[in-house]
This record gives sequence, C-alpha cells and structure tokens, in this order.
Amino acid sequence: MTRHSHPADVPQSAPGRNRLGLRPQFINDPTAIDGAAWNALLARQAAPTPFMRHEYLAALHSSGSAVLMTGWSPRFVLLWDGDELAAACPLYVKSHSYGEYVFDWAWANAYAEHGLAYYPKALIAVPFTPVPGTRLLARDDGARAALLETIVAWCGEQSLSSLHLLYGSAADWVACDAAGLMQRQQVQFHWHNGHPAEGRAFHGFDDFLASLAQDKRKKIRQERRKVGAAGVTFRWARGADIAAADWAFFYRCYERTYLEHGNAPYLTPAFFDAMARDMADAWVLFIAERDGQPIASSLIAVGAGSASAGGLNDSKAAAYGRYWGALQRVDCLHFELCYYQPIDWCIRHGVGRFEGGAQGEHKMARALMPVATHSAHWLAHPAFADAVERFLARESVGIGDYLQHLDERSPFRRGAG
Repeated sequence: MTRHSHPADVPQSAPGRNRLGLRPQFINDPTAIDGAAWNALLARQAAPTPFMRHEYLAALHSSGSAVLMTGWSPRFVLLWDGDELAAACPLYVKSHSYGEYVFDWAWANAYAEHGLAYYPKALIAVPFTPVPGTRLLARDDGARAALLETIVAWCGEQSLSSLHLLYGSAADWVACDAAGLMQRQQVQFHWHNGHPAEGRAFHGFDDFLASLAQDKRKKIRQERRKVGAAGVTFRWARGADIAAADWAFFYRCYERTYLEHGNAPYLTPAFFDAMARDMADAWVLFIAERDGQPIASSLIAVGAGSASAGGLNDSKAAAYGRYWGALQRVDCLHFELCYYQPIDWCIRHGVGRFEGGAQGEHKMARALMPVATHSAHWLAHPAFADAVERFLARESVGIGDYLQHLDERSPFRRGAG
C-alpha cells in the first residue's frame, strides 16, 4: 500500500474543520501563546522534554535564533475545544534544511534537477535540537490525529512541497503511520544508568567502569589521566547557581566551536540570556579550569522522563548533552567534558539516561549505546513521494543491519550486556 498522501488525497474541508470539529489556530509568534496552557499539555505527554517547553520555543523566537530572517518562519498550530487546548505543535515553514539533523539535501537537489521547488517546506520540530520526544502535543490520540490531519491539509492548501516531523515520540510515530506519512529511522547513542548484568543503577563512576570490557575501561582511565596530568580541574553548577559570568564564558566557548568550523552559531546570546532567566532549572553547566582560569565548558539539559516523573533521583529523569567549546586545546578534554563529567553527574544524582546528541559511533566506546530515532515525511508530489518511499525502504534495511552490527560490539564485559 502506498505510504504517502498528496493534495488530491487531503480532505478538502473548509478551513477550521477537522474530524473532531476542533478549531484550529495558526500563530506566527510563539511568544503570543499562553505558556501555561502549552506547558500543561506538554506535561500530559508520555515523552516530554525541556525543549518542548513554551519558554524554550519562545526564546528561540524572541532571541532572533529561529525566525523568518534565519529561514525559520513560525506557524505554530493549536487546536481548541471551546476554551480547552486539545492539541498543539511547533510548525515552521523552512527555506533551507540547516539545523535539522535529519538530512534531506538529496531530496531538495532532486527537485531542483527537475525544475521543481523543494522550498518552502513545512517542519514539525524543535529548531537545532536533535532530541527525541513528543512533537504532537495532544490530550488524546484522537486530538493528535486531528492535529496532524489539519497540518497536512494546510500544507496542501499552501502548496508546500512537503511536511517533515523530526525526532518524534512513539505516539507521534503511530499517528504519522496512520495518516500515511513515510517513516524514517536514524541512529543515536544514549547512556543508561543501569548495570547490565545486575539490573541496578550504578553506585559510582568506578562501578560504571567495572561493568565495561577491560580495553574500554583502560581507555577511559587513560583519557581521564591525560586531562588530570594537564592540570585541568572541573566544577559544575545547576540552575540559579550558574553565575552570569559563567553563562558569558560558556557562550564564548560555544561561539568558538562554530567559528572554528567556519559557521556562525545558530543560537544568539539573547537565547541563553532567556534560558538563564526563564528556564534555569533545566540546565547544568560544567566548566574546566587550569591555573585558576576557565578554559572550556559544556552544557547539558535535564528533565523528567515521563509526565509523572519528579526530576532528579528518578530513574525516568534524563539528561541531554547539548553544547560544548574550548578556548584552549587539551588532549581528551572533549571526552571528559562531554561524556565523563555528565555521566558522573547523572550517577551521583540518580538520573536514568544521558543522551549524547546526534550521530557519533565513537560514543559506544564510552558506553553510549545505539537507539533508533524516528522521523516522518509527507511529500506533495506523487512521483517524488514514490521515489522517496523506495529510497526509505532501502535505507531502513541498512539501518536495521547497522543497529544489529553495533549491538554485536557491546562495550560491556562479556555476560554483562
């Protein structure tokens, strides 16, 4: 059966109509959305993350990070049942594919080669944030289906080339599959705070190391010794304890990383100012120092892993590696700041999972294990939709083989994984 739709397949109902009779609202400025209502709906989801909080999405807009001028034109969608917010999601109309981490450049090139415009396209995602979690906020599955139906119909009415939902949850995947969107998988690497053989959380970093194969354990210890021998020490701060000077130093590091690769940073200083002011509880900052001076930093986010999770010291809580940068080069400092310090912090604070970000097979040597992430895609052009569907079928087989290959290379001691 064909797994895509095109405008002829979209219900041609009048604007404002959907299967449940919910009233749609499209908002170009996320700061105008009732943050309390948005966050209350987010709290009801099975896979919330800090990055779907209203404060985060509003800051991307108000800081000038994800706005029309940077190629991210907001069209946030809300469905109302009277005065109740029944469903909502961040929707952007894009003029490029930067900052997404699910790559469709080849699709855009194919359109161009045939004299067709791939841009603008529509995107349901958190800009610059490849973290899996709920994208279609909804009070129930029916409202989630109505939200997706409304968006696909709107994309057809606006003559957009395509719709893409990135890094969605299991509930999002089910809704997209039912709506006929094409499914795609990628691979990330996540660390779990659990002894593979004994089914318990790690007691400390040494306990974690003891669960690894000898060569992996030896390598990590060697890397940490190199950093220590270079005279580097570390400190961390969370939430309101992160000083303004530390935020400013972090941004210097973050900016340097992008500039060294020839790019301007995606996020502006005003975005991190908003995080410090409106969402400080979600962040942990690690700072490396040498001779009493800061030389590098990394920033992670923390959040509940389920709607009922209370935060830290909860196996459902999660930490998310986000940004790092260094003003001085020290061998193995990246591994220490981006993996070992956050993992140690997670063990100490009872956090159940640490997600290391997009891509990175090298993370397996640090016991971040492969997991599949999901996206869903609708293309308006029937012939291109058929071609992409065939491509995704082949790609899916390759991803499955790749995951199996990775599972066979477990870094844990034999019999422990």
